[in-house]
Amino acid sequence: MSKKISEEEYRRRLTVRMKQWISGEKDPYLGNMEIVPSKEFVPDKKKMEQYQEDRDRVRSKAYDTEHNPIYRFFRHFYKAAALVCCLALITILMVEVSYLPPVGSDKNPGSNEVAAKYIEDGLQDTGAVNIVTGMILDYRAFDTFGESNVLFIATCTVLILLRNDKKKGKGSAEQEEKRDSFYEPKNDAILQTVASVLVPIIVIFGIYVILNGHLSPGGGFSGGAIIGAGLILYLNAFGFEKTERFFTEKTYKTVSFCALTFYCLAKSYSFYTGAHHLESGIPLGTPGAILSSGLILPLNICVGLVVACTMYAFFALFRKGGF
Repeated sequence: MSKKISEEEYRRRLTVRMKQWISGEKDPYLGNMEIVPSKEFVPDKKKMEQYQEDRDRVRSKAYDTEHNPIYRFFRHFYKAAALVCCLALITILMVEVSYLPPVGSDKNPGSNEVAAKYIEDGLQDTGAVNIVTGMILDYRAFDTFGESNVLFIATCTVLILLRNDKKKGKGSAEQEEKRDSFYEPKNDAILQTVASVLVPIIVIFGIYVILNGHLSPGGGFSGGAIIGAGLILYLNAFGFEKTERFFTEKTYKTVSFCALTFYCLAKSYSFYTGAHHLESGIPLGTPGAILSSGLILPLNICVGLVVACTMYAFFALFRKGGF
């Protein structure tokens, strides 16, 4: 059997003290080190004057752009380099323009090959009756994807610049509440009654324009703009408090991110299979039917969601600084 030791002897052991030090229960240096009070600093006037003189001399030497040879050389070099770059760019552009075909000529590639491809093979390749929609969401789908990303990035930039910081210290909640009440409607019965009737019609019409974008003039951009206008009308009529019950900053981020992600993955798969002459497995359907044209219909929905959210977000940010 081990010998029983006292509590004091147990605490003096090295392992126990090490354990207490690691766990933070006891600092072995606390109370065991001599603390020498620091002497009060008394600046030397001569040294301070010398330091000030040296600093002024260095500053005058460094910022003397008129007599500094390095700065003079840099200014002359910058002007000469800028002039050379501009002349070189103008020369390159003029030479390239001289090789372009005459504007409006029947033999231009843009007037025969590209247009003929869209008109003659557009229905067969995309399944969309609307040639314009088939072009921007199939042949040039990544261009449209870039435009949708521009809208999302622009909204994020405006949000960073105009958003309200909720951590403003004591009394900020009351000030924020008073400030927000300025933007709320003053119980306008006429506006709210008209909005109650028009907003559902506007939203339904926007959905119709999006879903028929591959069959008739319309699509994600125009339909999303219509839905965004309906959300803005609802906001003006009923205010932020009621609108934020179904549309918040989190809603905007989730909808935009999901729409852009689906768009990117869907068209990446479609372009990959097409570039390698593989069967994508995405049916084009019967031209003229609502469920046709392959990925164009879901892509129109994605673009419409991004545009609608962006329109409402811009209006909310410029009006209030937040959602």
